[in-house]
Amino acid sequence: MAVYRVKVVTGDIFQAGTKNSISITLVGTRGESRRATVHSTLLPRREKDLTVRSEQDLGPIVLIRLHKWRLFLEDAWFCDDVRVTGPDGSSYRFPVYQWLEGVTTVEVREGSGKKLVDDDLEILQEHRLLELKARQEAYQWKNFAEGWPRCLNVSSIAELDSNVHFSAVRGHNFTGVLIVQGASHLLSGFLLRTTSWKSLDEMRSIFSHAKGREIGGCHVPVRAVIPPPPP
Repeated sequence: MAVYRVKVVTGDIFQAGTKNSISITLVGTRGESRRATVHSTLLPRREKDLTVRSEQDLGPIVLIRLHKWRLFLEDAWFCDDVRVTGPDGSSYRFPVYQWLEGVTTVEVREGSGKKLVDDDLEILQEHRLLELKARQEAYQWKNFAEGWPRCLNVSSIAELDSNVHFSAVRGHNFTGVLIVQGASHLLSGFLLRTTSWKSLDEMRSIFSHAKGREIGGCHVPVRAVIPPPPP
């Protein structure tokens, strides 16, 4: 019997954990394991260790399947990654970094970068085609108006998958920084200014507090936030 050690890592973001049932299947070049239960309660920023046993050696692990199931209440789960150690000590890492919602199964390839010609296994070729088809169905374009750039064929961002939504945490951080910056500009007299700048040094003194700040996770140098002087 082959024994595989598995570590499942839940993301470090708001409400990343879940109380829904999570299980995993290992897929190797010589076969796949039976579905093994990870846990019914996973907490943010926590790792869950489990052992997956197979009647035969699965060979190198090329895919994993994460299964999410619920009986009543929906509780989405954000998985960072999954790490697998084989019977011979070989290590495999599967970068997930996505939300699992509803009753679903998500297939994730092993993290080594590969080109299309490197997929010599039929299961990997099929996985690549299915992934491409899913993206083509998820991201379709439409003409908003004549002469305008094309846009996604959705009526609301609520129709988009959670994995392509702007991070709520990042959004709150960005809004908080803008509020602080606006208050600082108001107190410094910038927002109510009706006269022209006297010099560049005067402009720099007003915006000096922004030096080295991050807005929405992006470093903003002083020169990037100084507007041209009013006429």
